[in-house]
Amino acid sequence: MTYCLGILLPTGLVLAADSRSNAGVDQIALARKMSLITVAGERVIAILSAGNLATTQAVVTQLRQSAGSGVAGRDVNAAKTMFDVATLVGILLREVVDRDSRYVQPYGDPSGSFLVGGQIAGEDPRLFQIYSAGNFVEASSRSRFLQIGETKYGKPILDRVVNHDTGLDEAAKLAMLSFDATIRSNLSVGPPIDLLRYAAGSLSTANLITVQDGDAYWSELKAGYAAGLAKLVDSLPPPPPPVGAL
Repeated sequence: MTYCLGILLPTGLVLAADSRSNAGVDQIALARKMSLITVAGERVIAILSAGNLATTQAVVTQLRQSAGSGVAGRDVNAAKTMFDVATLVGILLREVVDRDSRYVQPYGDPSGSFLVGGQIAGEDPRLFQIYSAGNFVEASSRSRFLQIGETKYGKPILDRVVNHDTGLDEAAKLAMLSFDATIRSNLSVGPPIDLLRYAAGSLSTANLITVQDGDAYWSELKAGYAAGLAKLVDSLPPPPPPVGAL
């Protein structure tokens, strides 16, 4: 299991992914779930993956190997829009699943899914979710965040707070709190967490950090949120007394 999150804002994108790969309680490993394909001053493409690790790694490796090749319909560096990038990821995902699924299915689920976000010069930042079938949806002003993997625990705080006016730093904090909620409730999600705050128009990944378990910031964020939440709950009124017997 994994958890990946993308938030689309007027000022850019916040993208985050955990690093835990879990094939059972005694088979826990770490694997990077965020891959970057960039061309300086021209494009920043981030690909976040969940699902069967062999499937998703095969898709990302093919993207990397074909980047700059000039092969029509295969070269991610030749894509004119982020929509074209999402289409290419969906095509490759279908091909890998079609090729491998009959061999993999006796042992597990061969499917995978992706978040694809970034910016190509000439258009605004965009964010897509590619389903295991290879089709996809795009984030918009009415649906500002997309999730894959273990999504349910980290969703409520995003539903309550993320809006049009949310800034990159605030969205990054909310993303980390979303991961905190998920990690507390599901042991198959865990750090390190790769976090990218992408500023619109920058065409740069300079604001990419990796948050390790035990980092001072991570510890402070979790402790501050827990203390603040406890204080807030304490300040809220209790339920009213009963009006009469049932």
